[in-house]
Amino acid sequence: MEQLSTLWQPLLDWMNGNDIFTPNTFAMYWTGLTNTVQLVFISLLIGLVLAVPLAIARGSRNQVLRKSIWFYTYLFRGTPLLIQLYLAYYGFAFIPGIQETWLWFFLDDPLYPALLAFTLNTAAYTTEIFHGSIQATPRGEIEAARAYGMSKAKMMRRIVLPSALRRALPAYGNEVIFMLHASAIAFVVSITDLTGAAYYIYARFYAPFAAFLFVAVLYMVLSFSIQALFKYLEKRLLVHLKPAS
Repeated sequence: MEQLSTLWQPLLDWMNGNDIFTPNTFAMYWTGLTNTVQLVFISLLIGLVLAVPLAIARGSRNQVLRKSIWFYTYLFRGTPLLIQLYLAYYGFAFIPGIQETWLWFFLDDPLYPALLAFTLNTAAYTTEIFHGSIQATPRGEIEAARAYGMSKAKMMRRIVLPSALRRALPAYGNEVIFMLHASAIAFVVSITDLTGAAYYIYARFYAPFAAFLFVAVLYMVLSFSIQALFKYLEKRLLVHLKPAS
């Protein structure tokens, strides 16, 4: 009987929720996965929308505008994302009177300060990526556009930006993967992301190796999926750069 009880013990532990891989823990991992994907996707999307005009303005002849954008990118690329997240979540709470304004509705929820910090951080890096791609536009393309009588705005919209965005794809793909990995710090402001789910399960079952190894595999699957997507986009959009066979 004792041997039979030993054989059935793992199944009983699983049914009672005393095992690290149960429907309850998988539900926790699923919550962490969806929160991570949403946080990264939204911050990247807003950051991309912000970065395109900032990258254009980064090359402006207006020194005040150009230096202001340079200072913003230097500030957010020169400080750790974790510090930016702490400032966004904890720092605003110490502004006098902020808790009596409508802004507190957003600042009191950890999701919005995290989105703010992640968005401003990725927008800074993406601005520099796109600015470099714009600056690397071949001179011949610019001269051809001028020969057609295009205005600066039309040339930027039809010639420079499409060409620059294609060249920026490899570097931007790395930025997307970096943001996915950097999102692992979101749990420090009580967001249940993948790392937060692993930390909870580790504390519940005291099984750090299994809990964090499983999350590492999930991060690897997401990273390789993103890498495959950008490889496909590069193959489609940069086909003209391949040498003729």
